[in-house]
Amino acid sequence: MKEGRIVKVAGPLVVAEGMSGQKMYDVALVSEKRLLGEIIELKGDLASIQVYEETGGVGPGEPVYPTGAPLSVELGPGLIESIYDGIQRPLDVIREKVGDFVTRGVSVPALDRNRKWHFVPRAKVGDEVEPGDIIGTVQETVLVEHRIMVPPGVRGKITHIEEGDFTVEDPVARVRTGKGEIEIKMYQKWPVRLPRPYKEKLLPDIPMVTGQRIIDTFFPVTKGGTACVPGPFGSGKTVIQHQLAKWSDADIVIYIGCGERGNEMTDVLIEFPELKDPRSGEPLMKRTVLVANTSNMPVAAREASVYTGITIAEYFRDMGYSVALMADSTSRWAEAMREISGRLEEMPGEEGYPAYLGARVASFYERAGRVITLGKDRREGSLTVIGAVSPPGGDLADPVVQATLRVVKVFWSLDDKLAYRRHFPAINWLTSYSLYRDTVRDYLDKEISPDFYDMQTEAMRILSKEAELEEIVRLVGIEALSESDQLLLEVARSLREDFLHQNAFHEVDTYTSLKKQYLLLKLILYMYEKAKEALERGITVRELRQLPVWERIARAKYISEDELVELEGIKKEIDNEIQGLIGGKSKEA
Repeated sequence: MKEGRIVKVAGPLVVAEGMSGQKMYDVALVSEKRLLGEIIELKGDLASIQVYEETGGVGPGEPVYPTGAPLSVELGPGLIESIYDGIQRPLDVIREKVGDFVTRGVSVPALDRNRKWHFVPRAKVGDEVEPGDIIGTVQETVLVEHRIMVPPGVRGKITHIEEGDFTVEDPVARVRTGKGEIEIKMYQKWPVRLPRPYKEKLLPDIPMVTGQRIIDTFFPVTKGGTACVPGPFGSGKTVIQHQLAKWSDADIVIYIGCGERGNEMTDVLIEFPELKDPRSGEPLMKRTVLVANTSNMPVAAREASVYTGITIAEYFRDMGYSVALMADSTSRWAEAMREISGRLEEMPGEEGYPAYLGARVASFYERAGRVITLGKDRREGSLTVIGAVSPPGGDLADPVVQATLRVVKVFWSLDDKLAYRRHFPAINWLTSYSLYRDTVRDYLDKEISPDFYDMQTEAMRILSKEAELEEIVRLVGIEALSESDQLLLEVARSLREDFLHQNAFHEVDTYTSLKKQYLLLKLILYMYEKAKEALERGITVRELRQLPVWERIARAKYISEDELVELEGIKKEIDNEIQGLIGGKSKEA
């Protein structure tokens, strides 16, 4: 393939001539340093290439070597526990090779070519196979069984398959197709910008349990759903992303740090290997892939990192796993698009972002979903995408926030005022929403309780009413309110402090099962019902406030999952203390 010549260098954008015959999004190697780049615009024989590495020292006249292939990722055993940069270079391997800083032009395969994996066949000679069929497995980690699939486009009869220890490049099977015999290796390549195929998309009606009470109870996200977490600096976006990565009931976690500060990504890299998976007790990294492209790394690679991460996530979805993908933060990805668009001299849209911003954001989130995968066995897999958005100054009118809200179904609105009051997670319950609430109702009715949905509605009514009453209290004071309204404010305070507030660093409070969430909410609303009955019997809110049981309700969230029977004991205390008040009132009368 004939090489081109550089005619212009503008930061990460390189324009080369002599590139006729090339295709959009094909990879080209720029200059003698062979810097990796991707063709993003073609005009005649001129090609604009976004380079994923620092272009300092590269000038006109230097060669460009087209590869004729699109930017692709390697998918196979060895992905789990890996830490990659935005173009799937293994950072730990690069560190061993060249030191702490990624040297320009360094090329390392994404999957270890020397490591041997024990392949156990599931298919046998003579079996007819089609794309997506599982022909064997590799125990990649103690938590993840890596299922070796027939690549898309391969269909025929197995002529050879054997058990044994192989590297990812060794053929483990051969399939006779209409075009001849094809070797199947343990890994496959896939273009990052092309969504992986599946048979059909299913309704996302199973909640992804995160263990975070405000999310699971009021604003649930489903397996195969989409959510965004916009918020200003310091409101807790990253901690929420960490909590979801740690505790959500997904089989595989893909965490993309696209453009966040290096120290935040360092926290992830240091913390994740130390974390224990709550279900198995093993390190969380045993089912995690990290893609790190921090703010001091090449800007163009931020854009690629999002596609790299979601392609890896789709691969595990195709095996039949439930995958959760966290992108932190898509604003930095959009800023990378804006910079490249400016250098291409494209007509800018709102706030300088390219006019196609909305289409790019939509195409990313639309790769989420709960699907029936390829293959004869009708496996079900899901990919849930949760993106953090960092609008300047927390402005929700920011184009990236608005483009995201048009496509996602869940909006967790982070509020810096709540964060400054030390209320975490700082998700504002009055401005957030989830369009999956009605979708998951049947699941909650069946698995938890038929009255869970109604309790959610009642709790949200109380919190909304509290917001209205707070305006009156500011003007004329709480004593001007009726006894019933004062009681509602007391119950709303309990909902906020004892249910919505959650300590991510407390060993018990960091995670709450759906059953415990239901029982905690039921306890607070039970107290409300009993207190309303007491009001009707002449008891005042001042007297109710002095009951010791309020403290027991406040401490209930620290009861472990094994001791939930204690919550029934608190209900008895509520009955006894309120009956004692009513009895004492009757004697006075």
